[in-house]
Amino acid sequence: MSLEITKPLKIGYERVCNCPPQHINCLTAKEWVQSQVAIWEFFYEKRDIRDKNIHPAVFPIGLPKRCIQLFTHEGELVLDPFVGVGTTLVAAFDLNRNAVGFDLKKEYVDFSNKRVAQVKLDAYGEKPQASTIQIAVCDDAHNIPEYLQAETVSLAVTSPPYANMLNRPRLNKSIRGDLRRNQHFLKIQQYSNDPRDLGTMEPKKYAQVLGEIYKGILPLLKPKAHSIINVTDLWWKEGKYGRRIPVHLYVIEEMEKAGYELRNIIIWDRRDVVNKVGIFGWPSNYITLGTTFEYILDFWRPP
Repeated sequence: MSLEITKPLKIGYERVCNCPPQHINCLTAKEWVQSQVAIWEFFYEKRDIRDKNIHPAVFPIGLPKRCIQLFTHEGELVLDPFVGVGTTLVAAFDLNRNAVGFDLKKEYVDFSNKRVAQVKLDAYGEKPQASTIQIAVCDDAHNIPEYLQAETVSLAVTSPPYANMLNRPRLNKSIRGDLRRNQHFLKIQQYSNDPRDLGTMEPKKYAQVLGEIYKGILPLLKPKAHSIINVTDLWWKEGKYGRRIPVHLYVIEEMEKAGYELRNIIIWDRRDVVNKVGIFGWPSNYITLGTTFEYILDFWRPP
């Protein structure tokens, strides 16, 4: 099904399953237990976008899929404020959830909508049978409240740009020395030069603006609806030894100012996707390999 872009959007948000009213998801007790460990691993599948020429930083379908399974029911509405190439929309389709995503970059929005259309074509052929809608909208995330009604969103899940991490030449220091000079070496893989783009901002400003956006999203969430933000800390080359920028702490602080409550901190264990790593810091400056993990911050709208 397609959707005309109106304000507000006419998109479903009510559960269509037969789960008991007090349940927060459709999972069985056994499935629930499997997600209680606070270290998560994901494996990329064929439908995942891995080409950095299309998008420089894409998370696997498995990440939003697990969050959608944990915090929503079939038929409910999922929001991705920074949709990129539509990974959250694909996960929502797989799980029979409605979903809407927003992005400043028209190329990403067009790619997302074509990607979802192809997924539906692969699933159903020429005759669409899905009862749910997944769509990307080209607009500033600050304007999301214009598109959605109050207390209709059951989950917000996203992996926003990681501040200005990409706004510098790519040195590939996490890759073994003789493999660093690949096609992306010394290139700047910035999302855009739009001053509204979170990827152009220094970390504290980035967290502040993220908080502003989520303050506008808060009334759209149902009470106790969760907001998942996937972020990573930065290593900044400054002085002789460099320094670590705790972006996840800045984000937590600004989200709490915006009215959210932190519920869980989950570690995304990325060791399975990091191969042939480089050695840096040795022998005098111990630095952990930041590419091996990221934070999945789980907030909710307090009841």
